Amino acid sequence: MPLVPVPVLSDGVVSLRAHREEDVQAVVEQCNDPLSVRWTTVPVPYGVADAQRFVREAMPGGWASDQEWAFAVEVDGRFGGTVSLRNLAGGRAEIAYGAHPAIRGTGAMERALRLLLDWGFSPEGRGLEAVIWYAYPGNWGSRRLAWRLGFDVVTGVLHRWVDHRGTPYDVWAGTLTRDDPREPRTPWLEAPVLDLGEVGLRPLAERDEARIVEAARDETVSFWIGSIPVPFEPEHARSWREDRTEAAASAAAVTWAIVDADDALLGVVNVFNLGVRPGEGEVGYWLHPAGRGRGIAVLAARAAARHALVAIEDGGLGLSRVRLASAVDNEASRRVAQAVGFRYVGLERQGTICRDGRHDTALYDLLPADLAQRDA
Repeated sequence: MPLVPVPVLSDGVVSLRAHREEDVQAVVEQCNDPLSVRWTTVPVPYGVADAQRFVREAMPGGWASDQEWAFAVEVDGRFGGTVSLRNLAGGRAEIAYGAHPAIRGTGAMERALRLLLDWGFSPEGRGLEAVIWYAYPGNWGSRRLAWRLGFDVVTGVLHRWVDHRGTPYDVWAGTLTRDDPREPRTPWLEAPVLDLGEVGLRPLAERDEARIVEAARDETVSFWIGSIPVPFEPEHARSWREDRTEAAASAAAVTWAIVDADDALLGVVNVFNLGVRPGEGEVGYWLHPAGRGRGIAVLAARAAARHALVAIEDGGLGLSRVRLASAVDNEASRRVAQAVGFRYVGLERQGTICRDGRHDTALYDLLPADLAQRDA
């Protein structure tokens, strides 16, 4: 196999270069890492012989056949992963990347991919017109990195689009053209950590799923939120949490776990339906049985509403209005709305779906001026 010279690219912190024999052990470490096994198609188990074939044959072979232009990522003189562009012809390529655990969370992979894209799009490199990115749904690390690089992520999934160890899988996809800015196209909304004294607000986490199941099986919660599946199983909690992450990634909602001093979930509060009406959103909340009767929902809903209405430059969402809807006969929820300072603005007939059918809905709203008046 004729060797094709691989250019060396560097930004002074991260370098891209050809794979070398001394990378073999680090490649084995990377490919046996649980995240690599979960999200890539590396052989399982992965041994030294696999890494040797990768370094000696697969990577040079991609350059020789002009099918894949792959680089080793080097950070502080050590192998940090692999990035590549897979030639799709016609000025198009697929981007692929995998990081050694040692460089995750350091920003090194983003630097490496910016070097790769600059080279791929440049006339001195491959003169590409467009690059596509794929990832399996749930691979939020890859999605967030693609988002930072400016990829236009498709809403939803491409069904059964990529083969994963012999089985067709759904994938996320996004595109980036040569002329696109290499920066996020839309916000990825964060749920800031807030200390409210008796309780705190933080982003949802995998460890919350057991308590989400308990809450969703509670008669009070499942009655007033008629969309909750019955029976509610652990997979429903995982799916719901993934949905909340998707809403944050697409700038549609901010969701917090309400937690006690031991970090146990007491409920959830969110600002959602962002973008449905320009400059507006809606506040919602529910409590685990362990969180009731303590005024926790008022604290959490007040903090969420404030975050929604505070100006962007001051760390909020900068909305002009937040709404709140409650079944007319859900007295506990309506007391929370009133205690927070929401103003009753009307009735929507049969607007809420509960476990026993449709109920009339009490509508409330809150404006920035209301916050200022309350704080005066």
